[in-house]
Amino acid sequence: MNKITVLFLFLFSLSVINAQEIIPFRITTYNNLIVKTQVNNKDSLDLMFQIAMEEASISPERKRSADHILFKDGISDGNTVSIGKNTYQDIRFFDGELSGHEADGKIGTGIFKGKIFGIDYDNSRLSIYETMPDLKEYHSIPLVYRNGQLFIQAENVIDGKPVAADFLLQSGYSGGIIYSNAFADGKDLDQKLKITGEKTLRNSAGKSIVTKNGILPLLNIGSFTLKDVSAGFFTGELKTQKASYLGADVLKRFNWIFDAERKTVYIRPSKYFTDAYFKIN
Repeated sequence: MNKITVLFLFLFSLSVINAQEIIPFRITTYNNLIVKTQVNNKDSLDLMFQIAMEEASISPERKRSADHILFKDGISDGNTVSIGKNTYQDIRFFDGELSGHEADGKIGTGIFKGKIFGIDYDNSRLSIYETMPDLKEYHSIPLVYRNGQLFIQAENVIDGKPVAADFLLQSGYSGGIIYSNAFADGKDLDQKLKITGEKTLRNSAGKSIVTKNGILPLLNIGSFTLKDVSAGFFTGELKTQKASYLGADVLKRFNWIFDAERKTVYIRPSKYFTDAYFKIN
């Protein structure tokens, strides 16, 4: 191999590396990912990365001013969001949506539209790639993209029996998993899981919703197995949980790379893989 070829390959490798956009984040004690942003070159906001939405939103409980995001009927279009050296155009914000702890609002996956992106918990960063990065040690999982949300299937081992369920990737929920009412109904989870907590809430009509937290012995995600996963479900008269969630406490146990078509996600264990699970109060 001559010197010119070697130089070309070296410069090509640098161009691939430099094509990658990096968004640093801070992970909170509630497992939320906080990204420092500037919106419309005016408002400095800490936004929580929310994988379960494409757009962005502002929280009514924000600590920082968002005076330069102009809303009409609760929606603001055409905003710019700057993160480090990168600026993203035409971002839609919704007003008055609650967000995670320590956040002024949320930013979703719309900034990655049509591109490969990754969540690197080991290095506390989101990454955007022009081409697929090195997938050594990563395992592929089918991904379902539906109405701007991402779902994967995982296998729950309940009372020694494997039961598959589709999970919405939900980085806004600090805990492990939450089961939908459709999944939980008829499975006697309050008897088959070790229950660690329970709360009862009632609406103005006196109808109750009971939240129960338990321990799922085994959760198989692709070829990986998590043990003693925190699992929540609902009982009572009100049936409000339409989707099962794979929460932030499970998400952080892997590094994730999503293909541009949102048909496949690649995962490998992160440095948090064996951490103790987040306690739901």
